[in-house]
Amino acid sequence: MAFKNFKVETDADGIALVTWDIPGRSMNVLDETSVTELEEIVKQTSGDAAVKGVVITSAKEALSAGADLSMLEGMSRTYGQVLKEKGETAANQMLFDQSRRFSQVFRSIETSGKPWVAAINGLALGGGFELTLSCHYRVAADNPKTRLGLPEIKVGLFPGAGGTQRIPRMVSPQDAMQILLKGEAMNLAKAKQLKLIDAIVPAADMIKTAKDWIKGGGKAVAPWDEKGFKLPGGPVFSKGGMMMFPAGNAIYRRETYDNYPAARAVMSCVYEGLQLPIDAGLRVESRYFTQILRSNEAQAMIRSLFLSMQELNKGARRPEGVPKNKVKKLAVIGAGFMGASIGYVSAQAGIDVVLIDRDQESADKGRAHAKSVIDGLIAKGRAKEADRDALLGRITATADYAALSDCDLVIEAVFEDRKVKNETFAKAQQYLKPGVIFASNTSTLPISSLAEEFKDQARFVGIHFFSPVEKMMLTEIIVGKNTGDAAVAAALDFVLQIKKTPIVVNDSRGFFANRCVLRYISEGNEMFLEGVPPAMIENAAKMAGMPVGPLSLSDEVALDLGLKIMKATEADLGPNAIDQAHKKLMVEMVEKQGRFGRKNAKGFYDYPEKGKGQKSLWPGLGDLQPKHLDPDTLSVEELKQRFLVVQAVEAARTVEDHVITDPREADVGSILGFGFAPFTGGTLSYIDFMGTKKFVELCHRLEAKYGARFTPPKLLEDMAAKGETFYGRFPPKKRPAAA
Repeated sequence: MAFKNFKVETDADGIALVTWDIPGRSMNVLDETSVTELEEIVKQTSGDAAVKGVVITSAKEALSAGADLSMLEGMSRTYGQVLKEKGETAANQMLFDQSRRFSQVFRSIETSGKPWVAAINGLALGGGFELTLSCHYRVAADNPKTRLGLPEIKVGLFPGAGGTQRIPRMVSPQDAMQILLKGEAMNLAKAKQLKLIDAIVPAADMIKTAKDWIKGGGKAVAPWDEKGFKLPGGPVFSKGGMMMFPAGNAIYRRETYDNYPAARAVMSCVYEGLQLPIDAGLRVESRYFTQILRSNEAQAMIRSLFLSMQELNKGARRPEGVPKNKVKKLAVIGAGFMGASIGYVSAQAGIDVVLIDRDQESADKGRAHAKSVIDGLIAKGRAKEADRDALLGRITATADYAALSDCDLVIEAVFEDRKVKNETFAKAQQYLKPGVIFASNTSTLPISSLAEEFKDQARFVGIHFFSPVEKMMLTEIIVGKNTGDAAVAAALDFVLQIKKTPIVVNDSRGFFANRCVLRYISEGNEMFLEGVPPAMIENAAKMAGMPVGPLSLSDEVALDLGLKIMKATEADLGPNAIDQAHKKLMVEMVEKQGRFGRKNAKGFYDYPEKGKGQKSLWPGLGDLQPKHLDPDTLSVEELKQRFLVVQAVEAARTVEDHVITDPREADVGSILGFGFAPFTGGTLSYIDFMGTKKFVELCHRLEAKYGARFTPPKLLEDMAAKGETFYGRFPPKKRPAAA
């Protein structure tokens, strides 16, 4: 029988080589066709006496990236239809039966009676890695790029094809929990050390080694199917187990604040499954997996952190009909921290970079920043000296603006001051080659007004990087009033070239990300002035799902920068444009107390010298609070809601203001840009999954108690009255074929 996604060849020794190669895709995924065909291959090889064993491998560079998550999203949609038509029991049964197919097929490999070997030629993640775990032997081609792991937790799921049952039967419970709950990929050396793979051999010998194991009498029985099998960490109810599970539960609570149902389900699967025979354990896993697949958290995270992000990373918002651009030479004007970092990530992507500053010494400092970053990677074993030499060879530091003349793209990254930026534009324009795109890396100043100083406004665009550039994956492309499609396309192409995720936003003060995150910081200040204990402010924010508290984030951004932005906004728009009480607090902190944030080791927190303990809240904060509230009288739930709602309301306003035109960009942008609680799926998904009607009611309750910042915009009121969602009212645009 011919298969679409697999090729099966049986040699003279009776060993079937099953080669996975989905046509038209760069990566194998576990989709409906693959699982159906694999099921049939297991039946055929098991029933054929001439077949002595099976080797499964891939014809592509990787084995598999795991399950097709769009298929899982489709299963969730089908669940909704069956729920409506046949009721909850039938819908639950359908989802349970469908979601455990991978698990059952993998178990049929394990119990087929024929020895199966996974020949791992490259990346094997998620369901792809679970497939290898169901084989009786695993041999990997020696490839430094190969990574193995179970990353499902990062999109609100967990390994549902046997991962939670096989991993803890192969490694200690502590190692198993690390693999399952962190979702980090491991290299071959680590996998071999944990005995998750059996052999690492040269690529040319991989298939031969796999076949030799079968010919040498390889057993077709998994260790846990043999009589007398003992768990690596001992029984759950043993001294070791009792040391592991209560402590693991405490760590889980500390790390997740119980916001991630999938993480809780992993703990339950392992705890319950290890007390049962493997088949019963797999049923337990499938029940939890079905439950998690139905959760809002999983649906939101799959949509935003996988499907939407993938679409944006493929250029979903790229204007049609504009030829693709590849930047060979980039100029960055301003070699300070931001400019130097932009230069570094660009050089790392293979682009030649010219760093320009007011004098040679300043430009050289920018190049030295790149050296210090890659030196740090070398010290950690993540880069070689040859990589440093190649990278630094691509960066030229100069004070001569004439170096702009042969650059394909120019990014201005000077100080966030309108006058300084305008002087830079004037100086640069005389050297630009015809048609070159000019971008401003501004975090708050409107692009349309900056473009007024530029001769050809169609070629002027905003590219807002987030700090630290080396770590932050998001970049905002800001479209000014007169920005042309060619400039937007060039900016998008460049951002994708340096492997960042772009969102396209229309012009506005603060654009999208800063408008929302400044609301978060401002809400922290508001609570501080109300008299909420500073530690409670920080903890409530983290309990809500934010990565850091608002006071800590203020310190990271820099309090003096925050004060400068306030003063600039006030100068442009008048005293009513900012909160004067907040300005007074910042003036006190910055100008009177000399506390600028992390950069001078004094802000809301005191920062120890490097390597000498942890930061701690400044004891003098209490003296700056006008009053002090009793923490026992405060609702933690309400504090958490305030942090999320105030950001989500602002995100809704950016849609009403036409800053955001695609809900995917608000959701992906809010998670990648400022860490908005990932389990919600992002700012707009937070509203959609709560329901616009319920969200608007919550807004009005908070508005009555705390003021107009919680007032829902007219758009949201209208959507609530009609029962609409953002993804329903503003369906994401299809990716143009030209992209």
